[in-house]
Amino acid sequence: MAELTKRYIVMAMATEAPFDLTDQDGVFVLKPWKDPAALRALEAYRDHCYAELARDLDAWMRTIKAGPPVRGGVGKRNEPFVKAARAPAAPKPKAKPKPRRAPKKKAKAAKRRKR
Repeated sequence: MAELTKRYIVMAMATEAPFDLTDQDGVFVLKPWKDPAALRALEAYRDHCYAELARDLDAWMRTIKAGPPVRGGVGKRNEPFVKAARAPAAPKPKAKPKPRRAPKKKAKAAKRRKR
């Protein structure tokens, strides 16, 4: 069963309205075909969701990246600010333990030679 499904129909409103920050059912629409920042956001989401959805998102993003660049108004404004994807941070190597010095031996008193 596909995890990436259409659940909403999004339409432009006749007039703009302020965004309600307290609306718990509010949505924020990203258009990864038209906005490179949206594509980066989708990559971050993919990296932090369950495996089946991540697989479907990855397939969608490969399709977007293989297609021609299409930019909308926000996408054109965002393009200069999009940072390249970072490679996953390599795990830091564990520090090598410092070799332990053997405890200093007590110096034995030198025997004096008889002449």
